[in-house]
Amino acid sequence: MFLKIALLIIFFAVMIAVGLIARRQATDVNGFVLGGRSVGPWLTAFAYGTSYFSAVVFIGYAGQFGWKYGLSSTWVGLGNAFIGSLLAWAIMGRRTRVMTHHLDAKTMPEFFGKRYESKSLRISASAIAFVFLIPYTASVYKGLSTLFGLAFNIDYRWCVIAMAILTAVYVILGGYMATAINDFIQGIIMLAGICAVIVAVLKGQGGFLAAIQKLSQIPVDTQNTTAALQNMAGPFVSFFGPDPINLLGVVILTSLGTWGLPQMVGKFYAIKSEKAVKTGTIVSTFFAVIISGGCYFLGGFGRLFNTPAIHKGGEMTGALLYDNIIPQMLSTLPDILIGIVVVLVLSASMSTLSSLVLTSSSTLTLDVLKETICKKLDDKKTLMIMRILVLFFIVISVVIALNPPTFIAQLMGISWGALAGAFLSPFLYGLFWKKTTKASVWASFIFGVGITVINIFLKFMNPINCGAFAMIGGLIIVPIVSLISPKMKKENVEKMFVCYDKKVEVTAKTVLVENETEVQN
Repeated sequence: MFLKIALLIIFFAVMIAVGLIARRQATDVNGFVLGGRSVGPWLTAFAYGTSYFSAVVFIGYAGQFGWKYGLSSTWVGLGNAFIGSLLAWAIMGRRTRVMTHHLDAKTMPEFFGKRYESKSLRISASAIAFVFLIPYTASVYKGLSTLFGLAFNIDYRWCVIAMAILTAVYVILGGYMATAINDFIQGIIMLAGICAVIVAVLKGQGGFLAAIQKLSQIPVDTQNTTAALQNMAGPFVSFFGPDPINLLGVVILTSLGTWGLPQMVGKFYAIKSEKAVKTGTIVSTFFAVIISGGCYFLGGFGRLFNTPAIHKGGEMTGALLYDNIIPQMLSTLPDILIGIVVVLVLSASMSTLSSLVLTSSSTLTLDVLKETICKKLDDKKTLMIMRILVLFFIVISVVIALNPPTFIAQLMGISWGALAGAFLSPFLYGLFWKKTTKASVWASFIFGVGITVINIFLKFMNPINCGAFAMIGGLIIVPIVSLISPKMKKENVEKMFVCYDKKVEVTAKTVLVENETEVQN
């Protein structure tokens, strides 16, 4: 217990120290929200990766989907790496940085307002972001509850409050730069921790091959198996698992979803240079392969451990308590490794929380208050309000987290489904396609949020598949509506896209030329 507490104290001290050091970068709105658009490649890459993965993935998703799909759940981690990181950086990174800088957009709602010349779009996008980032934040808190109960036997409420206070301190002090530096430190901890945990868990089962052998002998779970595959042998070690269709839904939600999440796309706004794009693409992809791939791979062995069940009134209901599967696996580890896991998951969660609260406060301040009732706010007062709203958002999320309504995976599915369902398509098309219209953005907002909210009450599909459906639907709706709705003024759109045609000089080590004498002349 002494060792675990010591690790936590060191962790907390480092986080606060970074916040104090980064204060000089957070003296104005641009510095507080984007770090002055001067964040280097490694910090940007780790900020992206650590904001992506939190206790939600390690405790909630890895536990639930590892149980349902076995080792095939590793496909989710690989999808996160190659779709959610590699393709996101390669397709969106450079264009996002160039156009948002050209439009002077600091948030995703501000991008919508300026790209589509609509203040109402900007305000609506801000409201959607603020509302649906709250359940995501609550799911992060919930992911830590069972883990802290395992390690310290501490009441969940005190854990939530302590995390909230720590997050508030270093975000308010140092803004984006503090979160980026802390994300780098936390990312290193996560990389080392997940590798150590996988090795220890498999060793406890007699090694990798012995664990595979045991897992292959577990019969089909008909409740979570596609009807056509209910007679298959060794379903949990098969290539695509017992339910490939629903597995695909998880891959789409957790991988493609990052393309439309404000706290993720916002990392591209702060890119410093071309080198940051190239390095960020490689580093964030490697990070995702290890962290996300490792988490889901670990979760795939969940059925080899005791099955946690939901209790009501002192009796077992027979329903699985998915959020306790990973903590149950970890309970067999030595204390030193449990301490490392606690710091690992705390690192992942703190980085995500700081990104969420910074995104929410900046969005509400810049896209709602300054556009409506506080139009004449100067930079200093805007920064003060932003810091106050950091506290406000944290308080709301803590209240929800103290009584979370459902499993982590479903809670996050609602958040990601609404946000990415509404934002992904108009943001992506807005970067590439000049003919995207304002009406198509409204259609995407209504469809993404509408189908998510309706599904909450009618439950016509699980939240994971609903979120994936909202994203795919938006990609189809936006071009169709754009072709039949009134077009934006051509000269205004051309002015927005002229940023991509600006000529820049680069060194020979960056770009090869055919005729070197022409360059010298």
